[in-house]
Amino acid sequence: MDVSKLPNFHPLPWDTEFEPMALPDMFARTVERRGDAPLLHFLGRSYSYNELFIEAHAFARALQARGIAPGDRVGLFLPNVPSYVSAYYGAMMAGAVVVNFSPLYSVDELAQQVADSGTRLLVTVDVPELYATAEKVLRGSALETLVVSKLSAMLPKLKGIALRIFGRGKIASVTFGEDVLDWTTLIDGAPQQADLPHVEPQSIALLQYTGGTTGVPKGAMLSHANLSVNAQQTAGLNPFGDPEGEVFMGALPFFHVFANTALLNHAVFTGAAIAMVPRFETKQVLQTIERYGATGFPGVPTMFQALLDHRDLAKTDLSTLKVCISGGAPLPGPLREKFEAATGVRLVEGYGLTESSGVVSANPYEGQRKLGTIGQVVMGTEVLLLDKEDPTVLAPEGEPGELALFGPQIMQGYWKRLEAAKDVFVEHHGKQWLRTGDVATLDSDGFLEIVDRIKDMISVGGFKVFPSQVEDVLLENDAVKEALVIGVPDDYLGERPRAYVTLNADADASGDQLAEWMNARVGKHERVESVVVREELPKTMIGKLDRKALRAEVFG
Repeated sequence: MDVSKLPNFHPLPWDTEFEPMALPDMFARTVERRGDAPLLHFLGRSYSYNELFIEAHAFARALQARGIAPGDRVGLFLPNVPSYVSAYYGAMMAGAVVVNFSPLYSVDELAQQVADSGTRLLVTVDVPELYATAEKVLRGSALETLVVSKLSAMLPKLKGIALRIFGRGKIASVTFGEDVLDWTTLIDGAPQQADLPHVEPQSIALLQYTGGTTGVPKGAMLSHANLSVNAQQTAGLNPFGDPEGEVFMGALPFFHVFANTALLNHAVFTGAAIAMVPRFETKQVLQTIERYGATGFPGVPTMFQALLDHRDLAKTDLSTLKVCISGGAPLPGPLREKFEAATGVRLVEGYGLTESSGVVSANPYEGQRKLGTIGQVVMGTEVLLLDKEDPTVLAPEGEPGELALFGPQIMQGYWKRLEAAKDVFVEHHGKQWLRTGDVATLDSDGFLEIVDRIKDMISVGGFKVFPSQVEDVLLENDAVKEALVIGVPDDYLGERPRAYVTLNADADASGDQLAEWMNARVGKHERVESVVVREELPKTMIGKLDRKALRAEVFG
Protein backbone atom coordinates (compact mmCIF):
# COMPACT_ATOMS: atom_id res chain seq x y z
CA MET A 1 0.00 0.00 0.00
CA ASP A 2 1.28 3.48 -0.90
CA VAL A 3 0.58 5.34 2.34
CA SER A 4 1.37 8.67 0.67
CA LYS A 5 -1.94 8.27 -1.20
CA LEU A 6 -3.95 7.90 2.01
CA PRO A 7 -6.08 10.81 3.19
CA ASN A 8 -4.28 13.19 5.54
CA PHE A 9 -0.86 11.57 5.02
CA HIS A 10 1.40 14.44 4.02
CA PRO A 11 5.14 13.74 3.81
CA LEU A 12 6.80 16.36 1.65
CA PRO A 13 8.63 14.71 -1.28
CA TRP A 14 12.17 15.74 -0.34
CA ASP A 15 14.74 13.01 -0.92
CA THR A 16 17.19 14.36 1.58
CA GLU A 17 19.97 12.30 3.08
CA PHE A 18 21.17 13.31 6.51
CA GLU A 19 24.29 12.19 8.30
CA PRO A 20 23.51 11.23 11.90
CA MET A 21 26.59 12.19 13.89
CA ALA A 22 27.71 12.29 17.47
CA LEU A 23 27.81 15.99 18.38
CA PRO A 24 31.52 15.89 19.38
CA ASP A 25 32.33 14.50 15.92
CA MET A 26 30.24 17.25 14.31
CA PHE A 27 32.16 19.84 16.34
CA ALA A 28 35.54 18.31 15.49
CA ARG A 29 34.74 18.21 11.79
CA THR A 30 33.92 21.92 11.73
CA VAL A 31 36.99 22.79 13.79
CA GLU A 32 39.17 21.21 11.10
CA ARG A 33 37.96 23.69 8.49
CA ARG A 34 37.19 26.74 10.65
CA GLY A 35 40.12 26.63 13.10
CA ASP A 36 40.71 30.13 14.44
CA ALA A 37 37.53 31.59 12.97
CA PRO A 38 35.16 32.91 15.65
CA LEU A 39 32.43 30.70 17.03
CA LEU A 40 31.34 33.08 19.81
CA HIS A 41 31.34 36.83 20.30
CA PHE A 42 30.59 37.61 23.95
CA LEU A 43 30.45 41.14 25.37
CA GLY A 44 33.46 42.31 23.39
CA ARG A 45 35.53 39.11 23.47
CA SER A 46 35.66 36.56 20.64
CA TYR A 47 36.23 32.83 21.05
CA SER A 48 37.47 30.73 18.14
CA TYR A 49 36.39 27.23 17.20
CA ASN A 50 39.85 25.97 18.21
CA GLU A 51 39.74 27.69 21.60
CA LEU A 52 36.37 26.31 22.60
CA PHE A 53 37.13 22.82 21.25
CA ILE A 54 40.38 22.66 23.25
CA GLU A 55 38.56 23.75 26.41
CA ALA A 56 35.74 21.26 25.80
CA HIS A 57 38.23 18.44 25.31
CA ALA A 58 40.04 19.37 28.55
CA PHE A 59 36.71 19.35 30.39
CA ALA A 60 36.01 15.86 28.99
CA ARG A 61 39.38 14.61 30.24
CA ALA A 62 38.76 16.20 33.65
CA LEU A 63 35.35 14.53 33.91
CA GLN A 64 36.81 11.17 33.03
CA ALA A 65 39.52 11.62 35.66
CA ARG A 66 36.81 12.32 38.24
CA GLY A 67 34.99 9.09 37.44
CA ILE A 68 32.26 10.40 35.14
CA ALA A 69 31.47 7.44 32.92
CA PRO A 70 29.57 7.19 29.62
CA GLY A 71 25.85 7.60 30.31
CA ASP A 72 26.36 9.57 33.54
CA ARG A 73 24.45 12.84 33.71
CA VAL A 74 26.21 16.21 33.77
CA GLY A 75 23.98 19.22 34.42
CA LEU A 76 24.32 22.77 33.06
CA PHE A 77 22.81 25.50 35.26
CA LEU A 78 24.05 28.40 33.17
CA PRO A 79 22.95 31.53 31.34
CA ASN A 80 24.40 32.29 27.91
CA VAL A 81 28.13 32.29 28.71
CA PRO A 82 31.08 30.76 26.83
CA SER A 83 31.57 28.02 29.43
CA TYR A 84 28.15 26.67 28.43
CA VAL A 85 29.53 25.73 25.01
CA SER A 86 32.68 24.08 26.41
CA ALA A 87 30.74 22.21 29.08
CA TYR A 88 28.01 21.07 26.65
CA TYR A 89 30.33 19.54 24.06
CA GLY A 90 32.94 18.51 26.63
CA ALA A 91 30.45 16.47 28.66
CA MET A 92 29.39 14.71 25.46
CA MET A 93 33.02 14.03 24.52
CA ALA A 94 33.27 12.13 27.81
CA GLY A 95 30.20 10.11 26.79
CA ALA A 96 28.03 11.81 29.43
CA VAL A 97 24.42 12.90 28.98
CA VAL A 98 23.90 16.65 29.31
CA VAL A 99 20.92 17.86 31.37
CA ASN A 100 19.82 21.45 30.75
CA PHE A 101 18.47 23.40 33.73
CA SER A 102 16.94 26.85 33.48
CA PRO A 103 18.92 29.49 35.40
CA LEU A 104 15.56 30.80 36.62
CA TYR A 105 14.81 27.63 38.60
CA SER A 106 14.17 27.85 42.30
CA VAL A 107 16.01 25.56 44.73
CA ASP A 108 13.05 23.16 44.80
CA GLU A 109 12.71 23.05 41.00
CA LEU A 110 16.40 22.46 40.47
CA ALA A 111 16.58 19.84 43.23
CA GLN A 112 13.60 17.95 41.80
CA GLN A 113 15.10 17.70 38.31
CA VAL A 114 18.60 16.93 39.59
CA ALA A 115 17.10 14.02 41.54
CA ASP A 116 14.90 12.84 38.67
CA SER A 117 17.76 12.89 36.16
CA GLY A 118 20.37 11.49 38.55
CA THR A 119 22.74 14.35 37.75
CA ARG A 120 26.16 13.71 39.35
CA LEU A 121 27.98 16.91 38.47
CA LEU A 122 26.56 20.40 37.90
CA VAL A 123 28.22 23.35 36.15
CA THR A 124 27.18 26.89 37.09
CA VAL A 125 28.65 30.41 37.16
CA ASP A 126 29.53 32.78 40.00
CA VAL A 127 26.44 34.93 39.54
CA PRO A 128 25.11 35.23 43.12
CA GLU A 129 21.57 33.92 42.62
CA LEU A 130 22.70 30.95 40.49
CA TYR A 131 25.54 29.94 42.77
CA ALA A 132 23.38 30.25 45.90
CA THR A 133 20.70 28.03 44.38
CA ALA A 134 23.17 25.44 43.10
CA GLU A 135 25.08 25.35 46.39
CA LYS A 136 21.88 24.69 48.36
CA VAL A 137 20.98 21.85 46.00
CA LEU A 138 24.49 20.41 46.39
CA ARG A 139 24.10 20.33 50.17
CA GLY A 140 20.60 18.88 50.12
CA SER A 141 20.64 16.26 47.37
CA ALA A 142 22.58 13.37 45.87
CA LEU A 143 24.47 15.78 43.61
CA GLU A 144 28.18 15.01 44.07
CA THR A 145 30.07 17.91 42.55
CA LEU A 146 29.54 21.58 41.70
CA VAL A 147 31.82 23.25 39.14
CA VAL A 148 31.78 27.06 39.16
CA SER A 149 33.01 29.14 36.23
CA LYS A 150 33.92 32.79 36.78
CA LEU A 151 32.15 35.42 34.71
CA SER A 152 35.12 37.79 35.01
CA ALA A 153 37.39 35.21 33.35
CA MET A 154 35.11 35.06 30.30
CA LEU A 155 35.08 38.82 29.65
CA PRO A 156 37.64 40.96 27.84
CA LYS A 157 40.61 41.51 30.14
CA LEU A 158 39.83 45.07 31.28
CA LYS A 159 36.13 44.30 31.77
CA GLY A 160 37.06 41.25 33.82
CA ILE A 161 39.37 43.25 36.05
CA ALA A 162 36.74 45.94 36.53
CA LEU A 163 34.14 43.35 37.48
CA ARG A 164 36.46 41.80 40.06
CA ILE A 165 37.31 45.20 41.57
CA PHE A 166 34.02 47.05 41.35
CA GLY A 167 31.51 44.26 40.97
CA ARG A 168 30.56 43.88 44.61
CA GLY A 169 27.21 42.12 44.72
CA LYS A 170 27.54 41.01 41.10
CA ILE A 171 29.90 38.10 41.81
CA ALA A 172 29.29 35.37 44.37
CA SER A 173 31.83 34.65 47.08
CA VAL A 174 32.59 31.01 46.37
CA THR A 175 34.27 28.67 48.86
CA PHE A 176 36.06 26.04 46.82
CA GLY A 177 36.72 22.59 48.24
CA GLU A 178 36.47 18.90 47.46
CA ASP A 179 32.95 19.12 46.09
CA VAL A 180 32.96 22.75 44.82
CA LEU A 181 35.53 23.13 42.04
CA ASP A 182 36.82 26.09 40.08
CA TRP A 183 36.22 25.68 36.34
CA THR A 184 39.61 27.08 35.29
CA THR A 185 41.53 25.04 37.84
CA LEU A 186 39.67 21.90 36.75
CA ILE A 187 40.42 22.55 33.07
CA ASP A 188 44.09 23.41 33.68
CA GLY A 189 44.55 20.33 35.84
CA ALA A 190 43.00 17.88 33.39
CA PRO A 191 45.22 14.95 32.37
CA GLN A 192 47.11 15.74 29.19
CA GLN A 193 46.22 12.38 27.67
CA ALA A 194 43.00 10.40 27.95
CA ASP A 195 41.32 7.62 26.05
CA LEU A 196 37.93 9.23 25.57
CA PRO A 197 35.08 6.90 24.62
CA HIS A 198 33.68 6.50 21.14
CA VAL A 199 30.24 8.12 21.15
CA GLU A 200 27.57 6.42 19.05
CA PRO A 201 25.12 8.68 17.16
CA GLN A 202 22.16 6.71 18.57
CA SER A 203 23.21 7.20 22.20
CA ILE A 204 21.42 9.75 24.38
CA ALA A 205 23.07 13.18 24.27
CA LEU A 206 20.62 15.41 26.13
CA LEU A 207 17.84 15.27 28.69
CA GLN A 208 15.66 18.29 28.01
CA TYR A 209 12.92 18.79 30.58
CA THR A 210 9.53 19.82 29.33
CA GLY A 211 5.92 19.90 30.34
CA GLY A 212 5.36 17.93 27.15
CA THR A 213 1.85 17.44 25.88
CA THR A 214 0.48 16.56 29.32
CA GLY A 215 1.92 19.37 31.47
CA VAL A 216 4.03 17.21 33.84
CA PRO A 217 7.82 17.97 33.74
CA LYS A 218 9.58 15.10 32.01
CA GLY A 219 13.04 14.62 30.54
CA ALA A 220 12.83 14.19 26.78
CA MET A 221 15.64 11.87 25.71
CA LEU A 222 17.32 13.34 22.63
CA SER A 223 20.03 11.34 20.92
CA HIS A 224 23.12 12.68 19.18
CA ALA A 225 21.48 11.65 15.91
CA ASN A 226 18.27 13.53 16.78
CA LEU A 227 20.19 16.73 17.50
CA SER A 228 22.76 16.55 14.70
CA VAL A 229 20.12 15.79 12.09
CA ASN A 230 17.86 18.59 13.34
CA ALA A 231 20.82 20.97 13.01
CA GLN A 232 21.16 19.81 9.39
CA GLN A 233 17.42 20.21 8.82
CA THR A 234 17.59 23.74 10.20
CA ALA A 235 20.60 24.56 8.04
CA GLY A 236 18.61 23.37 5.04
CA LEU A 237 16.19 26.27 5.50
CA ASN A 238 18.88 28.89 4.83
CA PRO A 239 19.14 30.03 1.19
CA PHE A 240 21.72 32.74 1.82
CA GLY A 241 25.18 32.37 0.28
CA ASP A 242 28.05 30.93 2.29
CA PRO A 243 26.81 29.64 5.68
CA GLU A 244 30.26 30.21 7.20
CA GLY A 245 29.70 33.94 6.77
CA GLU A 246 26.55 33.97 8.89
CA VAL A 247 26.42 35.55 12.33
CA PHE A 248 23.46 34.51 14.50
CA MET A 249 22.10 36.83 17.16
CA GLY A 250 22.27 34.69 20.30
CA ALA A 251 19.64 36.13 22.62
CA LEU A 252 17.63 32.94 23.06
CA PRO A 253 18.79 31.04 26.18
CA PHE A 254 20.95 28.05 25.29
CA PHE A 255 19.28 25.90 27.95
CA HIS A 256 16.10 25.95 25.83
CA VAL A 257 15.77 23.43 23.01
CA PHE A 258 14.98 26.13 20.40
CA ALA A 259 18.34 27.83 20.98
CA ASN A 260 20.14 24.52 21.42
CA THR A 261 19.29 23.54 17.85
CA ALA A 262 18.61 26.80 15.98
CA LEU A 263 21.64 28.59 17.44
CA LEU A 264 24.31 26.36 18.95
CA ASN A 265 24.22 23.10 17.00
CA HIS A 266 23.14 24.88 13.81
CA ALA A 267 26.13 27.26 14.00
CA VAL A 268 28.58 24.49 14.84
CA PHE A 269 27.33 22.33 11.96
CA THR A 270 27.60 25.12 9.37
CA GLY A 271 30.67 26.93 10.74
CA ALA A 272 28.79 30.15 11.51
CA ALA A 273 29.37 32.50 14.44
CA ILE A 274 27.08 33.47 17.32
CA ALA A 275 26.97 36.98 18.79
CA MET A 276 25.81 36.02 22.28
CA VAL A 277 24.37 38.00 25.18
CA PRO A 278 23.89 36.56 28.70
CA ARG A 279 20.17 37.32 28.64
CA PHE A 280 17.75 39.33 26.54
CA GLU A 281 18.10 43.05 27.19
CA THR A 282 16.69 45.09 24.33
CA LYS A 283 19.32 47.84 24.12
CA GLN A 284 22.18 45.34 24.38
CA VAL A 285 20.65 43.14 21.67
CA LEU A 286 20.35 46.10 19.27
CA GLN A 287 23.96 47.09 19.97
CA THR A 288 25.12 43.51 19.42
CA ILE A 289 23.32 43.17 16.08
CA GLU A 290 25.00 46.34 14.87
CA ARG A 291 28.46 45.64 16.31
CA TYR A 292 28.85 42.13 14.91
CA GLY A 293 26.74 42.44 11.78
CA ALA A 294 24.22 39.78 12.78
CA THR A 295 22.58 38.16 9.76
CA GLY A 296 19.93 35.97 11.41
CA PHE A 297 17.94 36.31 14.62
CA PRO A 298 15.91 33.40 16.01
CA GLY A 299 13.68 34.58 18.85
CA VAL A 300 10.24 34.50 20.43
CA PRO A 301 7.48 37.03 19.63
CA THR A 302 7.96 39.03 22.83
CA MET A 303 11.60 39.70 21.84
CA PHE A 304 10.54 41.22 18.53
CA GLN A 305 7.84 43.24 20.29
CA ALA A 306 10.48 44.57 22.70
CA LEU A 307 12.73 45.60 19.80
CA LEU A 308 9.79 47.32 18.14
CA ASP A 309 8.98 49.22 21.33
CA HIS A 310 12.54 50.42 21.97
CA ARG A 311 13.45 54.01 21.13
CA ASP A 312 16.84 52.97 19.69
CA LEU A 313 15.40 50.72 16.99
CA ALA A 314 15.10 53.47 14.39
CA LYS A 315 18.74 54.55 14.78
CA THR A 316 20.21 51.01 14.82
CA ASP A 317 21.90 49.78 11.65
CA LEU A 318 20.11 46.55 10.76
CA SER A 319 21.41 46.39 7.21
CA THR A 320 23.19 43.05 7.73
CA LEU A 321 20.11 41.33 9.16
CA LYS A 322 18.58 39.08 6.51
CA VAL A 323 15.83 37.31 8.42
CA CYS A 324 14.28 36.96 11.87
CA ILE A 325 12.71 33.64 12.81
CA SER A 326 9.94 33.60 15.40
CA GLY A 327 9.16 30.43 17.33
CA GLY A 328 8.10 29.24 20.76
CA ALA A 329 4.66 30.85 20.56
CA PRO A 330 2.20 32.05 17.89
CA LEU A 331 3.36 35.18 16.06
CA PRO A 332 0.59 37.83 16.05
CA GLY A 333 -0.06 39.18 12.57
CA PRO A 334 -0.04 42.85 13.64
CA LEU A 335 3.37 42.39 15.31
CA ARG A 336 4.83 40.90 12.14
CA GLU A 337 3.44 43.71 10.00
CA LYS A 338 4.71 46.48 12.31
CA PHE A 339 8.12 44.86 12.75
CA GLU A 340 8.70 44.42 9.03
CA ALA A 341 7.50 47.97 8.30
CA ALA A 342 9.81 49.43 10.95
CA THR A 343 12.93 47.39 10.15
CA GLY A 344 12.64 46.17 6.57
CA VAL A 345 13.63 42.72 7.85
CA ARG A 346 11.54 39.67 7.01
CA LEU A 347 10.03 38.04 10.11
CA VAL A 348 8.94 34.44 9.52
CA GLU A 349 7.13 32.03 11.82
CA GLY A 350 8.26 28.52 12.63
CA TYR A 351 7.31 25.73 14.99
CA GLY A 352 8.95 23.07 17.09
CA LEU A 353 8.78 21.01 20.24
CA THR A 354 11.22 19.80 22.85
CA GLU A 355 10.25 16.28 21.78
CA SER A 356 11.30 17.08 18.20
CA SER A 357 14.76 18.40 19.12
CA GLY A 358 13.56 21.95 18.54
CA VAL A 359 12.59 22.51 14.90
CA VAL A 360 9.71 21.01 12.91
CA SER A 361 8.68 23.62 10.36
CA ALA A 362 9.18 27.17 9.16
CA ASN A 363 7.97 29.59 6.54
CA PRO A 364 10.49 30.08 3.74
CA TYR A 365 13.10 32.78 4.38
CA GLU A 366 12.67 33.89 0.77
CA GLY A 367 9.87 33.50 -1.76
CA GLN A 368 6.35 32.33 -1.00
CA ARG A 369 5.15 32.31 2.58
CA LYS A 370 1.68 32.08 4.06
CA LEU A 371 0.97 34.44 6.90
CA GLY A 372 -0.63 32.88 9.95
CA THR A 373 0.90 29.49 9.20
CA ILE A 374 3.94 27.79 10.73
CA GLY A 375 5.22 27.07 7.23
CA GLN A 376 6.26 23.74 5.75
CA VAL A 377 7.93 20.93 7.65
CA VAL A 378 11.71 20.68 7.46
CA MET A 379 13.22 18.09 5.16
CA GLY A 380 12.74 14.47 6.14
CA THR A 381 9.68 15.11 8.32
CA GLU A 382 6.23 13.61 7.82
CA VAL A 383 2.92 14.69 9.32
CA LEU A 384 -0.49 13.21 9.96
CA LEU A 385 -3.67 14.87 11.17
CA LEU A 386 -5.41 12.69 13.76
CA ASP A 387 -8.99 12.74 14.92
CA LYS A 388 -9.24 15.15 17.87
CA GLU A 389 -11.24 12.68 19.95
CA ASP A 390 -9.61 9.39 18.88
CA PRO A 391 -5.93 9.51 17.82
CA THR A 392 -6.07 5.94 16.54
CA VAL A 393 -7.96 7.18 13.48
CA LEU A 394 -7.26 10.01 11.05
CA ALA A 395 -9.15 13.28 11.08
CA PRO A 396 -11.89 13.54 8.46
CA GLU A 397 -10.44 14.82 5.19
CA GLY A 398 -10.39 18.60 5.07
CA GLU A 399 -10.99 19.07 8.80
CA PRO A 400 -8.53 20.15 11.51
CA GLY A 401 -6.85 17.36 13.40
CA GLU A 402 -4.20 16.75 16.02
CA LEU A 403 -0.79 17.20 14.43
CA ALA A 404 1.37 14.06 14.60
CA LEU A 405 5.01 13.88 13.49
CA PHE A 406 7.46 11.29 12.24
CA GLY A 407 11.07 12.07 11.45
CA PRO A 408 14.73 11.61 12.40
CA GLN A 409 14.59 14.42 14.98
CA ILE A 410 11.84 12.87 17.13
CA MET A 411 12.91 11.98 20.69
CA GLN A 412 13.62 8.49 21.99
CA GLY A 413 11.06 8.80 24.79
CA TYR A 414 10.82 10.27 28.29
CA TRP A 415 13.46 9.56 30.92
CA LYS A 416 12.21 6.84 33.33
CA ARG A 417 8.61 7.41 32.16
CA LEU A 418 7.67 4.62 29.80
CA GLU A 419 3.94 5.10 30.34
CA ALA A 420 4.15 8.83 29.59
CA ALA A 421 5.90 8.07 26.31
CA LYS A 422 3.16 5.60 25.39
CA ASP A 423 0.61 8.40 25.79
CA VAL A 424 2.30 10.65 23.21
CA PHE A 425 3.11 8.05 20.55
CA VAL A 426 0.54 6.38 18.34
CA GLU A 427 1.03 3.82 15.58
CA HIS A 428 -0.14 4.43 12.03
CA HIS A 429 1.08 2.70 8.87
CA GLY A 430 3.70 0.77 10.81
CA LYS A 431 5.35 3.89 12.25
CA GLN A 432 5.32 5.50 15.69
CA TRP A 433 4.01 9.07 15.42
CA LEU A 434 4.53 11.77 18.03
CA ARG A 435 1.26 13.39 19.08
CA THR A 436 1.86 17.11 19.57
CA GLY A 437 -1.39 18.08 21.29
CA ASP A 438 -1.73 20.88 18.72
CA VAL A 439 -4.74 21.08 16.42
CA ALA A 440 -3.69 21.92 12.86
CA THR A 441 -4.80 22.24 9.27
CA LEU A 442 -2.67 21.55 6.20
CA ASP A 443 -3.20 23.08 2.78
CA SER A 444 -2.37 21.74 -0.65
CA ASP A 445 1.02 23.48 -0.66
CA GLY A 446 2.09 21.78 2.56
CA PHE A 447 1.68 24.84 4.79
CA LEU A 448 0.57 24.02 8.33
CA GLU A 449 -1.58 26.25 10.47
CA ILE A 450 -1.92 25.62 14.21
CA VAL A 451 -5.51 26.21 15.25
CA ASP A 452 -4.99 25.60 18.96
CA ARG A 453 -3.93 23.20 21.69
CA ILE A 454 -6.33 20.35 22.42
CA LYS A 455 -6.15 20.92 26.16
CA ASP A 456 -6.81 24.68 25.74
CA MET A 457 -10.03 24.32 23.76
CA ILE A 458 -13.04 25.86 25.47
CA SER A 459 -16.38 24.03 25.35
CA VAL A 460 -19.22 26.56 25.04
CA GLY A 461 -22.59 24.83 25.08
CA GLY A 462 -21.13 21.91 23.16
CA PHE A 463 -19.28 24.10 20.64
CA LYS A 464 -15.48 24.06 20.63
CA VAL A 465 -13.81 27.48 20.82
CA PHE A 466 -10.12 27.88 20.04
CA PRO A 467 -8.57 30.53 22.30
CA SER A 468 -5.93 31.50 19.74
CA GLN A 469 -8.60 32.44 17.21
CA VAL A 470 -10.28 34.74 19.73
CA GLU A 471 -6.88 36.22 20.61
CA ASP A 472 -6.16 36.89 16.94
CA VAL A 473 -9.32 38.97 16.64
CA LEU A 474 -8.47 40.97 19.77
CA LEU A 475 -4.98 41.71 18.42
CA GLU A 476 -6.57 43.43 15.42
CA ASN A 477 -7.63 46.22 17.79
CA ASP A 478 -4.99 48.97 17.71
CA ALA A 479 -5.18 49.37 21.48
CA VAL A 480 -4.28 45.74 22.25
CA LYS A 481 -0.63 44.75 22.62
CA GLU A 482 -0.94 41.19 24.01
CA ALA A 483 -3.87 38.87 24.61
CA LEU A 484 -4.58 35.56 26.32
CA VAL A 485 -7.96 33.84 26.42
CA ILE A 486 -9.01 31.13 28.86
CA GLY A 487 -12.28 29.38 29.61
CA VAL A 488 -14.16 30.29 32.79
CA PRO A 489 -17.09 28.36 34.32
CA ASP A 490 -20.60 29.29 33.23
CA ASP A 491 -23.74 27.83 34.86
CA TYR A 492 -25.66 27.66 31.61
CA LEU A 493 -23.06 27.06 28.87
CA GLY A 494 -20.49 25.15 30.90
CA GLU A 495 -17.67 27.52 29.90
CA ARG A 496 -17.23 30.92 28.30
CA PRO A 497 -14.10 32.64 26.97
CA ARG A 498 -12.56 35.42 29.05
CA ALA A 499 -9.79 37.61 27.62
CA TYR A 500 -6.85 39.15 29.44
CA VAL A 501 -4.95 41.88 27.58
CA THR A 502 -2.20 44.45 27.87
CA LEU A 503 -2.43 47.73 25.96
CA ASN A 504 -0.07 49.54 23.67
CA ALA A 505 1.59 52.71 24.96
CA ASP A 506 -0.81 55.67 25.09
CA ALA A 507 -3.79 53.44 24.28
CA ASP A 508 -7.00 54.36 26.05
CA ALA A 509 -9.50 51.52 26.12
CA SER A 510 -11.46 49.86 28.89
CA GLY A 511 -12.25 46.20 29.23
CA ASP A 512 -15.92 46.85 28.55
CA GLN A 513 -15.12 48.78 25.38
CA LEU A 514 -12.86 46.01 24.12
CA ALA A 515 -15.43 43.33 24.94
CA GLU A 516 -18.12 45.22 23.01
CA TRP A 517 -15.76 45.70 20.05
CA MET A 518 -14.72 42.06 20.19
CA ASN A 519 -18.16 40.50 20.46
CA ALA A 520 -19.39 42.35 17.39
CA ARG A 521 -16.78 40.54 15.31
CA VAL A 522 -17.07 36.88 16.32
CA GLY A 523 -19.60 34.10 16.36
CA LYS A 524 -22.06 33.89 19.22
CA HIS A 525 -20.26 30.98 20.91
CA GLU A 526 -16.91 32.86 20.68
CA ARG A 527 -18.12 35.99 22.45
CA VAL A 528 -16.08 36.78 25.52
CA GLU A 529 -17.58 36.94 28.97
CA SER A 530 -15.32 39.92 29.70
CA VAL A 531 -12.00 41.53 28.83
CA VAL A 532 -9.62 42.18 31.70
CA VAL A 533 -6.98 44.86 31.14
CA ARG A 534 -3.70 44.21 32.96
CA GLU A 535 -0.28 45.80 33.24
CA GLU A 536 1.37 42.53 32.21
CA LEU A 537 0.59 38.93 31.35
CA PRO A 538 2.50 35.91 32.63
CA LYS A 539 5.31 34.63 30.46
CA THR A 540 7.45 31.51 30.37
CA MET A 541 11.20 31.38 30.95
CA ILE A 542 11.91 32.24 27.31
CA GLY A 543 9.38 35.07 27.21
CA LYS A 544 6.33 33.58 25.51
CA LEU A 545 2.86 34.23 26.86
CA ASP A 546 1.88 31.53 29.34
CA ARG A 547 -1.78 30.53 29.28
CA LYS A 548 -1.17 27.77 31.82
CA ALA A 549 0.27 30.24 34.35
CA LEU A 550 -2.62 32.66 33.76
CA ARG A 551 -5.10 29.88 34.39
CA ALA A 552 -3.30 29.05 37.63
CA GLU A 553 -3.41 32.72 38.71
CA VAL A 554 -7.13 32.99 38.02
CA PHE A 555 -8.26 29.69 39.50
CA GLY A 556 -5.55 29.07 42.11
